[in-house]
Amino acid sequence: MEIGFCGTGRMGGAMVLRLLEQGHRVTIWNRTRSKATALLEQGALWAASPAELARRHDTVLSILTDARAAEAVYGGADGLLAAAAAGSLFIEMSTLTPDATKRLAAGAAAKGARLLECPVGGTVGPARDGKLLGLAAGDSAAFARAKPLLEQLCRRVDYLGPSGCGAAMKLAINLPLAVYWEALREAMSLIADTGIDPAQALAIMQESSGGANALKNRAAKIVTALAGGTPDVGFDIDGVRKDLRLMAEAASRTGTELPLAQRTLDAYDAAAGEGWGGRDASTLVAWRAGRTEP
Repeated sequence: MEIGFCGTGRMGGAMVLRLLEQGHRVTIWNRTRSKATALLEQGALWAASPAELARRHDTVLSILTDARAAEAVYGGADGLLAAAAAGSLFIEMSTLTPDATKRLAAGAAAKGARLLECPVGGTVGPARDGKLLGLAAGDSAAFARAKPLLEQLCRRVDYLGPSGCGAAMKLAINLPLAVYWEALREAMSLIADTGIDPAQALAIMQESSGGANALKNRAAKIVTALAGGTPDVGFDIDGVRKDLRLMAEAASRTGTELPLAQRTLDAYDAAAGEGWGGRDASTLVAWRAGRTEP
């Protein structure tokens, strides 16, 4: 299958490699071409603009930083929608608010195209291995068309309903995880002065009722960070901060309060202010190790 792909950051790049391995011919566009060099070396083709991608392919995937980036890539003279044709399918996989995805879907519909939102749960490793969690929403016919492709990227793909539902579900699943890393940081501070080996403590935590699934895959990163190292990044603290702000924005639209999420954002903001923004989110546990207050 011939596919277009917009946005080749850590997650997008891993998805492109997965699609290439599955035998697809993938043409990519990224705002900074130099950051896509490795993918081009692996066989991906290059498009000069999002509009060129849309002209060349009737199926285009995108995973972008935020709503501003998504609206810039879809809109404008060189955007995807400028060259969209009737029957074009766009699969938008960024983490956005429900309102933002609804605007993109409406823009596609005005061109006779379809936009399926499908934000994903998972980090770079699962993206590379085709084991993401897909949260699809939008036109049901678009989902039926996209599902075989999404199943090559995801271990599970759910159709959740009309536009906005996928974005809402993605924010919902990200909130407990964001809170968990801060809760685990505070928990580890309780044993910081005891002499207990952090690796042993985390191993016990994994087997307890206080262990989240994510800890099983991230414990080694946390131990490295607690020892002063800088492990590789799957999803960074700055990304969590962005998502927590999106949660607050979405909640404000419905009059919902998220006091725990706000308190958690305060901790992530403080960590970022001390230079931790680019570190893996799980390593928040090592930030100010031994202290309970940000």
